Amino acid sequence: MVELTQEMMDFVKSSKTFALATATKAGEPNVAPVGAVFLMDPETIWIGNQFMKATLENLRKNPRAALSVWTPGVKGCLKIKGDVRILESGSDYEKMKGMVSAKRADLVCRSLIVLNITEVYQCASGPDAGKRLI
Repeated sequence: MVELTQEMMDFVKSSKTFALATATKAGEPNVAPVGAVFLMDPETIWIGNQFMKATLENLRKNPRAALSVWTPGVKGCLKIKGDVRILESGSDYEKMKGMVSAKRADLVCRSLIVLNITEVYQCASGPDAGKRLI
């Protein structure tokens, strides 16, 4: 695993909507918009699953994902890759259910996706686009 810098952590915290990319075992891509994204520490991002179907199926068979961090009006763009675990019970899952409910009371968190960060890339346009940052 790698650790995000303070600047990267601030950027993730300031973003509102993210794109979560997964793939089937055979490599068929899937991208889903997600909003219940919480930076837990410099190495770990929690994602609440309220509606996922194909994403969850992909992660069960291919536990890798990429998260696009970009918000209109905020300068910058990151692509964060990592290994994933899915939790549907336990204290971390219960904590995530509370976090999702606090963010939007009408949502029910069905599972917790734990993304352990392994790579971070620059995805903003310019000469460093696609550059691995860590």
